[in-house]
Amino acid sequence: MQAALYDHNQNHKKPQLARAIRRLERDVLRMGALVEQSFRLSHQALFARNLTAAEELPRLDQKIDRFYRQIESDCTAIMTLQAPTAQDLRCLSAFMQLVRDLERIGDYAEDLADIAVKIFPYPPHSSLPEIENMSHHAQAMLATSLKALADLDEVGGRGLKHLDDAVDNAYDRVYQTLAQQRDISGVVEPILLLALAIRCLERMADHATNIGQRVAYIVTGQRF
Repeated sequence: MQAALYDHNQNHKKPQLARAIRRLERDVLRMGALVEQSFRLSHQALFARNLTAAEELPRLDQKIDRFYRQIESDCTAIMTLQAPTAQDLRCLSAFMQLVRDLERIGDYAEDLADIAVKIFPYPPHSSLPEIENMSHHAQAMLATSLKALADLDEVGGRGLKHLDDAVDNAYDRVYQTLAQQRDISGVVEPILLLALAIRCLERMADHATNIGQRVAYIVTGQRF
């Protein structure tokens, strides 16, 4: 981590509180790294048809959920027992919100892996390359949001809202392609599964955007 998520110098008279929040920072970024790994594996499962990658998702999701519960518990304990300052409370409340965003991205990654398993028997659909680009873009957004968090980069955090437009536009294009497809032979399950996949990716990008907004809030105290 290149920069502290907020100014610990204000807590020079409260070393126990400062240490507790530093531990939280590390745990949030560790959780973020697990979510990134989960997203990469779901991508491999769906687009490289790597079902071994899909099998790893439940184990990773359990680790992510443990981090989520622990961070929420630690934030609550600090708020109630250690008399945090207003800036501390702002940081802690943002942590509690953004780990929820991370947890949801992890859940969607597991959903994508389930979709990969179900769609495996079917031939690849012509929309897969554009859906794969959506996945790459959403993963880049997650990485950007976590870097903004580690570097306390307000501008980078707020900039994610504009990056999200590319995912939204791709979602609209692919959805229209799937919805208007007329030359369907056989079952419609693969079409339905791809519609679910692009919804997962669109929501993952939204949660990455939310993380960027939480970073801006930590820095400025303003909600954007």
